[in-house]
Amino acid sequence: MSSRKKKSGLKSAAGKNFLVQGSILAIASILAKIIGMVYRIPLTNILGDSGNSYYSTANEIYSIILMVSSFSVPLALSKMMSERINRGEYRNANKVFRCAMRFSVVSGAVMAILTYLLAGIITRYVMNFELAKYGLRVIAPAILIFAITGTFRGYFQGFGNMVPTAVSQIIEQIVNAVLSVVCAALMFRYGEKLAAENGNSQLGPAWGAAGGTFGTVGSVTIALIFMMIVYQISRTNFRRQMASDPPRRLESSQRIYRELLATIIPIVLSTVVYNISTVMDQGIFNAVLKSQGYSEEQYSIIWGIYVGKYRVLMNVVLSLASSLGPAIVPSMTAAIASRDKKKAIRNISSAIRFTMIFSIPCAFGLAALGGPIISMLFHPTSGMPLSIGIMKAGAVMIILYSLSTLTTSILQGMDKMKEPLYHNVIALIIHVVCIVVFLRVLNLNIYAVIAANTVFALVVCVLNAHTIRVVLKGYRQEVYKTFFIPTVASIIMAFVSYGVYNLFHHFIGVTLPCILAILVGMFVYLYVLVAFHGIEVREIQTMPHGQAILRICRKLYILR
Repeated sequence: MSSRKKKSGLKSAAGKNFLVQGSILAIASILAKIIGMVYRIPLTNILGDSGNSYYSTANEIYSIILMVSSFSVPLALSKMMSERINRGEYRNANKVFRCAMRFSVVSGAVMAILTYLLAGIITRYVMNFELAKYGLRVIAPAILIFAITGTFRGYFQGFGNMVPTAVSQIIEQIVNAVLSVVCAALMFRYGEKLAAENGNSQLGPAWGAAGGTFGTVGSVTIALIFMMIVYQISRTNFRRQMASDPPRRLESSQRIYRELLATIIPIVLSTVVYNISTVMDQGIFNAVLKSQGYSEEQYSIIWGIYVGKYRVLMNVVLSLASSLGPAIVPSMTAAIASRDKKKAIRNISSAIRFTMIFSIPCAFGLAALGGPIISMLFHPTSGMPLSIGIMKAGAVMIILYSLSTLTTSILQGMDKMKEPLYHNVIALIIHVVCIVVFLRVLNLNIYAVIAANTVFALVVCVLNAHTIRVVLKGYRQEVYKTFFIPTVASIIMAFVSYGVYNLFHHFIGVTLPCILAILVGMFVYLYVLVAFHGIEVREIQTMPHGQAILRICRKLYILR
């Protein structure tokens, strides 16, 4: 009896409700994205659309390099540790962590050095944005720091504990917000002095962007210190668990590295292919517009509106799918390892439904109130018609990217590492053909980028869904509550929100009507969702602070 209790205790962390853990990480990620969105407002005002392009270019290249060097390590580490913890092999799980840490340090250091040395070549010949080299060089050390931080996060995620990752993300964004704005302002002034001496007006925005990227370096450093402290605190309990581990031969380091690489490489390639489209988009977009007679300043402003406004808001919505991904991997790994098909199907259905209930109304809301939200947040002096058009055109793209991001993580949790890679390669080929045709033949300008990305995400969604159904025979995603009801509720919400805003903004400006329209829209969406049984009381109860949410819903007469 005691051994049975012991075994269940060993698996208790891994067996937590992944939706609860995912919700914790999702809430933290959304808060982090909101903080990120808030600080991008003064940052955009400091840098301007042109400087924002340099800043975003450096960050996009940094993100791709992270994916190659260490971004996949937390996911691979959490999967490998979860497998061993599920079997009660704590000493082997610890050895996996140590091997992953060594790998992250070496790969992170090599890529950080190469990024610094090759920054000028990458920005000049690949991106057609040479002055982005200053920001890329400043952000290069963050590659190594993030690699180590991510390994600590993967360690806790392997136990099904998302709290350290969640807290560190919020701390990271707060520090990033302060440092980015302060350093951008200081370096922008320095760049303007150089511009006065050299006669290049773009030096101010370029050096300001470099100052902004320093916020990433400082914030990741603080996050690393926090994770190291939490790790030291948790080591005592982990040592006790290792002491209770029955004597067995430890896995060899060579075997662990082989498994780590076998897990990482497909994830890296899949993730890079999935995310490199943004970098490719910018390179193709800049090259085509340059050939059509646009100056660097002109196409940098257009791209700056797309990445600095639309993509910033879009990433807030995508944070939910990105958070449920790491949360579902350990749970899926445990379900597949124990051959619990029903649990795997239940987890997939819940994760997709939860993501759609959140993503669909956000997409419709941004389409309906895109102009007011941009005016309220960024106070642009120009480019509003283009900004509004991008927000409306990009609504479907947000929904499809949320679904494709989550289903890719689901396949990885099912130990299907190669399939997402194949799907992303197929989608990327179609994507590149589409963007070239849309730009050169149809002359859609920035809308070509949105349309091509929508096609990319749609192809990934279709291929991922087919593979999940093939692997888990009997799985069929419920449609009525997952897609139909949220869409109907979102359409009603969008019309009501738009009407509320237009009713008041002629009298009291933009900000208050916009906030009122958002609040009324949230109420209408929840009311319709509950009225049509899109979500049940028992499902709300399983959420973090579910009882508190129910009390609020009853006070607002959303629930009887």
